[in-house]
Amino acid sequence: MTEKATHVRTFTGKVISDKMEKTRVVAVSRQKKHPKYLKYYKVTTTFMAHDEANSTREGDTVTIQATRPMSKNKRWEIVPNTK
Repeated sequence: MTEKATHVRTFTGKVISDKMEKTRVVAVSRQKKHPKYLKYYKVTTTFMAHDEANSTREGDTVTIQATRPMSKNKRWEIVPNTK
């Protein structure tokens, strides 16, 4: 049998809060095009992400990926740097 390839959603954003234990709030910015005026504007979305090692701090740029629901609001986890 062949395994089905799954696509894991990933985003890159900035940590804006590190006040909780093992949880970080990450802001992800993107540009969106206005349907009528065709100008681009910035939209920022915040995600709560799991950080098992409590290693990231406010201001760090991180990559997050979708995971199973861990709490009411937490459905993302921070991908550890492999560099």
